[in-house]
Amino acid sequence: MSEEILRQQIQNLKKHNSRLKRIAHDSRNKLSATLDGTGLCLWQLDISSGKLVIFNRRWGSMLGYRPKELSAHFDVWRDHLHPEDKEMVLAAFYNHLEGKAPWYEALHRMQAKNGTIAWVLDRGRVTEWSDDGKPLKVTGTHIDMTKEKQYEEQLAKLANHDPLTGLANRHSLHAQFDLLKKLGPLSVAFIDLDDFKNVNDTLGHRSGDEVLLQLSQRLSEACPPEVTIGRIGGDEFILLMPWTLESAAIQTTAQRCLDAAITPFELSNGSATVGASIGINESWANDNFADAVIRADESMYLIKRTGKNGVVLGARVVSQA
Repeated sequence: MSEEILRQQIQNLKKHNSRLKRIAHDSRNKLSATLDGTGLCLWQLDISSGKLVIFNRRWGSMLGYRPKELSAHFDVWRDHLHPEDKEMVLAAFYNHLEGKAPWYEALHRMQAKNGTIAWVLDRGRVTEWSDDGKPLKVTGTHIDMTKEKQYEEQLAKLANHDPLTGLANRHSLHAQFDLLKKLGPLSVAFIDLDDFKNVNDTLGHRSGDEVLLQLSQRLSEACPPEVTIGRIGGDEFILLMPWTLESAAIQTTAQRCLDAAITPFELSNGSATVGASIGINESWANDNFADAVIRADESMYLIKRTGKNGVVLGARVVSQA
């Protein structure tokens, strides 16, 4: 083969190699753009060195880092795991490396640069082994799940909390009632505001909502932590109290709630005064939530018929403003 032909072949190989590099570079850019658009990070770990090859920039940017600011290394990833999740995540990862699980998968939290929390779903599996069967490389995906987790939390809050006051709603009260009833004695208080309609009629519904918000805060401050406070609609509130009807804590808590209701409310367009009729009754062994609420409601109407603004325990008036 002549020197000229050899030189020409070398030149052709160089051109072909350059073309392949351009194709590879273009393909990688397209892959990176596609992955970034889907919120997916593609990674590969070299186990012996700990080096991470990140095929797009989602991993660092998801945690608030600029490109190349965060070193792509296993130790860096491990250091950014949330302390409460780290043991679980590493156990899942090493279980796969040791052949105890067919793949690595973990939904967990990571700590971002500014101290906030990012939720991620990691998946991966060994893609290269040594001649003696030891894992050499792991390839996987890393998906930002933060928005999905926030959405789940919002749904859970809507499912269990009153949208206006943030207190427990009827569904949540029902579930908490069933739980507390298994743990010991339980009494239910039914609070119905007096003269609340007058606030809506004279100051408007927005002011009425403001009264409910302020009262909710006052009730939260008036009740011990073990008391569950809920709103079941309109101006009606429920307290779940883990005590017998004879407990001194019940009368003390009820009086504080009554004082919270009768104290005037300073509003954006004036002031408002309401009262509260509070009926309390103990849950019986065969009661469900509806039965217990009905009995507390019956006690509440005893105070309604005797002048409002007071507290009834069972069938006995114990306080009246």
